Amino acid sequence: MNLTAIPLSFLWPSLLWALGLLPLLVLLYVWLLHRRKRQVVPYASLGLIKQAVGRGGSWRRHVPPILLALALASLLLALARPVATLTLPLRDQTLLLAMDVSGSMRATDVEPNRLVASQVAAKNFVKDLPRHVRVGVVSFAGTAAVVQAPTHSRDDVFAAIDRFQLQRGTAIGSGIVLSLATLFPEAGIDLSDITGERRMPKGIGESDKQDDFKPVAPGSYGSAAVILLTDGQRTTGPDPMDAAKMAADRGVKVYTVGFGTTSGEIIGFEGWSMRVRLDEATLKNIANLTQAEYFYAGSATDLQKVYDTLSSRLVFERKETEVTALLAGLAAALVVLAAGLSVAWFGRVL
Repeated sequence: MNLTAIPLSFLWPSLLWALGLLPLLVLLYVWLLHRRKRQVVPYASLGLIKQAVGRGGSWRRHVPPILLALALASLLLALARPVATLTLPLRDQTLLLAMDVSGSMRATDVEPNRLVASQVAAKNFVKDLPRHVRVGVVSFAGTAAVVQAPTHSRDDVFAAIDRFQLQRGTAIGSGIVLSLATLFPEAGIDLSDITGERRMPKGIGESDKQDDFKPVAPGSYGSAAVILLTDGQRTTGPDPMDAAKMAADRGVKVYTVGFGTTSGEIIGFEGWSMRVRLDEATLKNIANLTQAEYFYAGSATDLQKVYDTLSSRLVFERKETEVTALLAGLAAALVVLAAGLSVAWFGRVL
C-alpha cells in the first residue's frame, strides 16, 4: 500500500500545528553541533578522540537523529487522526453465479461450445478469488435450480459447474429471484413461480417475513452480489425487470454478462437449429437498476477478460479508513531502526 500516492484528510486537523515544532528541533540540533565544535576538550591520547568519534564516518552520526525526527513527524501526523481512501478486501463477501444452461449454450460458434467456454471461464474466476469469498451457483433455463449453496470450498463449486444439464427455455428472472432467495433464506421469498412447487400455508403462530420487508437503497448491500450470464433472451418465467426490482430493493447488485451474438442468428447443433438473439437492452437495464454493470463477451477470450474485471471489482472496495495506526507503527519502526544503527555504529543507543 503506497501512502505517498494517497491523499490524506484529518479528523483533528487543528492538531497539525504541532508539526511546527519540527523546524525548532532541527535548529536546536544544528546549534548543538556548532556549539560542540567550538568547545575545546583536552584528551590524553588520539585513541580517546577516535573512540569518541566512533568507528563510522562523520555522516553516520546524523542518521539516527534524522530517523528520530521522521518518527516524531509520523507521530505528530498520527495525532491529527489521518484518513485515507484505500482499496481494501471486502469481508464476508458472497458471490452468486447465475448461469444460463438453455439449449442455445450448446452452440459451437465459441469453441468448443458456449457451455464449455462459460464453465471454463467461471471456474478460472472462482479459482482466483480470495479464500474468504463464498461462492454459490444457480443454473437457469426453463426453470432455475441451486446447483451449489454458497460455500468456501472451491472443489464443490467446480463440481457444481461441471454438473450443468442443458434444458429448454430461458428464464432470466427465475435465475435472479432464486439467487436472492439463496442469499436471503430467511426472507420468505415466494419461489412457487420459480420452482413450480406450491408454497406451503403458514402454520399457527408463523409470520410472513415478507410483510416486514423494507426496501433499501439500490446497490447498498456490500456483502453479496449476483453475476448473471446468459446468451439469449427471456422466453419464460417472471419478468427480469421485476426480479431486478426485487434485487434493487434489497441493495443487491446484479452484474450481467451477455455471451454470444447480439444480432439474431440461426445457431445449429446436432441436426437442430434455433434462432438466438442476446437481449442486451434488458441486461443493461438490470445492471443499471441494481447499480451494477453490464459486460458483453463475444468470445471465450472476451468472457475470461470479463471475469478478470469482475474479480477485481467485486472482492475489493474503496473505503475511507483511518490510518492512525499505520503512521504510529511507522514511527515505532523508525525509532527501532535509529536505535539499532546507533548501537551498531557507536556502541550506544543514541
